[in-house]
Amino acid sequence: MPKEKELVFGHKNPDTDAVSAAIAYSYLQNQLGYNTEAVALGEPNLETKFVYDHFNVKYPRIISAINGEVKKVMLVDHNERQQSVSDIDDVEVTHVVDHHRIANFETSLPLYYRAEPLGCVSTIIWKMYLEEDVEIPGQIAAIMASSIISDTLLLKSPTTTDEDRAALKSLAETAGIDYESYGLEMLKAGTNLDSKSTQELIDMDAKSFDMNGTSVRVAQVNTVDVDDTLKRESDFIKDIKAENADKGYNLFVLLITNILTSDTTGVIIGDADPIAKFEKALNTKVEDNKATLPGVVSRKKQVVPPLNEQF
Repeated sequence: MPKEKELVFGHKNPDTDAVSAAIAYSYLQNQLGYNTEAVALGEPNLETKFVYDHFNVKYPRIISAINGEVKKVMLVDHNERQQSVSDIDDVEVTHVVDHHRIANFETSLPLYYRAEPLGCVSTIIWKMYLEEDVEIPGQIAAIMASSIISDTLLLKSPTTTDEDRAALKSLAETAGIDYESYGLEMLKAGTNLDSKSTQELIDMDAKSFDMNGTSVRVAQVNTVDVDDTLKRESDFIKDIKAENADKGYNLFVLLITNILTSDTTGVIIGDADPIAKFEKALNTKVEDNKATLPGVVSRKKQVVPPLNEQF
């Protein structure tokens, strides 16, 4: 009897890893006898578009809700309810593969859950291919390698582990790419911000967190020129204030990260108490809505955990 179809997807505002991990995991599961389709919870960002164009990979179908299409789903690169499809509570989550904290997540039935503190979900999925002795097709290896480059900023992020390094080397060999030269080209492609409005930029790679009853939104954009990006500072502030009012965020943190120097400037807008907690958590001062964050490149490892601790 054929298996019931399941959808596989990463988080909202998908980055390269969220989409590529869904495709890679869906392919693996189909080889193991499941009936799955990888979908995406949003349009590709500039970096992901570069990757998929470069390797001629079809971007998955975009959805925002399940709308009764399937009864079961598999999640990659997220578990928190607010980062998933709007009707996640209406379906059964059968599998999760993730590398983030576990929060706002519960199921009524047992499930397969794999979480490892690695730099990239595609690294975990690479390990699963090896464990199951399933060959990785070249195109899938290419987008998985791209995911590791993206999530670890070409192995420079503090989230990078030896397993990420081994995975990237192996996947790059399978895909037939020189990951260092390709990786720099790919990261730079994702930093061409001029064509995007400030509203698009604060939404492009943003995640919401419930921190002990405080609603926190953390967005990140990568660039090779922070000063050039900050020429539109007044527009960023106007859009963030509107977003806070509309969505009820108590604190909005926009991280503008220089991928060449691995430093970040934060644009911080919110209520007085959450801002004070942000200053304490990140050991910085917010002046004129801005904070200097030297050596900070990872939202997941360097920003969210200390913020959580403060709240």
